[in-house]
Amino acid sequence: MSTAARGEAADYYGDTGAQDGYNRNHMQQPQQMYAPPNGQDYQQPPPNYKQSHGGAPPQQDYSEKPTFDQAFRVDKPKWNDLWAGFLFLAVCAGFVAVSAIAIQGYAATKGFNGGGIYDSRNDFGLDTNTLVLFVFCLAVAVVLSFAYMWLARTFTKQFIWITGILNIIFGFVTAIYMLSRKYYSGGIVFLIFSIFTVVCFVSWIPRIPFSVLMLQTSIDVSKRHGHVYLVSFIGGLIATAFGAWYSVTLVAVYAHYEPGNNPACSTGAGGCSSAKVIGLIVFITFAGYWITEWLKNTIHTTISGVYGSWYFCSKNFPKGATRGAARRAVTYSFGSISFGSLIVAIINCLRQACSIAQRQEAGQGNAVAAIALCVLGCFISILDWAVQFINRYAFSYIALYGKSYIAAAKETWRVIKDRGIDALVNECLIGPVLTMGATFIAYACALLAYLYLIFTSPAYNSGGAFTPVVVAFAFLIGLQICNIFTTPIASGVDTLFVAMAFDPEVMIRDHPDLYARMIAVYPHVQQAIHA
Repeated sequence: MSTAARGEAADYYGDTGAQDGYNRNHMQQPQQMYAPPNGQDYQQPPPNYKQSHGGAPPQQDYSEKPTFDQAFRVDKPKWNDLWAGFLFLAVCAGFVAVSAIAIQGYAATKGFNGGGIYDSRNDFGLDTNTLVLFVFCLAVAVVLSFAYMWLARTFTKQFIWITGILNIIFGFVTAIYMLSRKYYSGGIVFLIFSIFTVVCFVSWIPRIPFSVLMLQTSIDVSKRHGHVYLVSFIGGLIATAFGAWYSVTLVAVYAHYEPGNNPACSTGAGGCSSAKVIGLIVFITFAGYWITEWLKNTIHTTISGVYGSWYFCSKNFPKGATRGAARRAVTYSFGSISFGSLIVAIINCLRQACSIAQRQEAGQGNAVAAIALCVLGCFISILDWAVQFINRYAFSYIALYGKSYIAAAKETWRVIKDRGIDALVNECLIGPVLTMGATFIAYACALLAYLYLIFTSPAYNSGGAFTPVVVAFAFLIGLQICNIFTTPIASGVDTLFVAMAFDPEVMIRDHPDLYARMIAVYPHVQQAIHA
């Protein structure tokens, strides 16, 4: 390792003497460092990854810059999980149809539902007042997501600490304010989440140095390849536009089909019933989750192609890597991304329903049911975490090697376990930290929705019956939009772990400075990637 590199590593972690001592004890003894468990000399040829793991690292023997498809060839069959892709398109078409019909009914009774915040005569369901609220929530989510991305790029070293502290403070402030307003169901939920966040963050402190290094690496690569942030920007704009569309549809469904003093029920635009409202809300919520998850995972797969190109082809970076990865994501891998996103959408839809039911039961004073639903929600959240964990690495593998979703998930998890990379994954906090940041923005949107309902006092919410529903959907808007904006940061780290699992030799040969920094902050890296 060069003197400049050692100095840079010391600048990151503040201990030049320890770094030099570590290098003298380890870096100058390659036979000891790289010796496999059976004691054989490490000069032997590396394993054949094509045979053992289903995909060989790309060869850099091109006379000119390769394209992404040349660097990462996809074996036949190239099209995978087509059934999921067609089902996704069918659900999208269904969402469009429901939205069009509902908005037509809402437009037919717009005078009754009002044209702004205070002029509605609707006293039975969501109206234009709620639509204005969701517009405010969208604006807050977009602004805070942009600010959060800027924070990650500008204050990379302090990013994890800032995220944790802000999330804890805002969570407690939200909980205390709701409790002071005697909104006990929402206040208790936010208080429990805030206490859990404190416990998690304290336990994470020893793992922060390694996580900072991974975050710095991801940010550094993204700065050299500006298309990463272009993809994030475009994806964020699409997510915002869809969020606005979803908000209008949600309000229109209530305005069109909610029974009560509703002129839409008798003007030909009706056919009102509570069952119809519940069914349509469930469908559009499921469709909304699936569409936003598909968008997030498509961005993740695209960015994974860029970071995979950097890892494997650092000396001959493929031309058009971002375009090539994006083209593969929306063609050959479209079905696989739809399949993985479907599983998460189902789980999230169940969690959303559980959250709304828990708040309603708590608001009615049914403590036993509220506690039972809270416990059920925790189990669903754990299941969601497990599936999201597998998806992140499976989609990184799909970005580079194609394959169907199930095959990619099995193969990636097997290789990560065999290599011992799971220890590095558990040591890295980037995923949880970004989730914490998205939760912070979701808190902000939820608090905005709660304050809005208090100060505008819409007639339909005179008894507070709609507060859990509106706050929950505001929380959802903030969470999903921020998750999409921050996807490129997490994608870089996830792809790095997958690439290290499939060929750690590339890390040692082509990225020696990064490898030296990794073992400086987490020496177990040496054993993990050679296991």
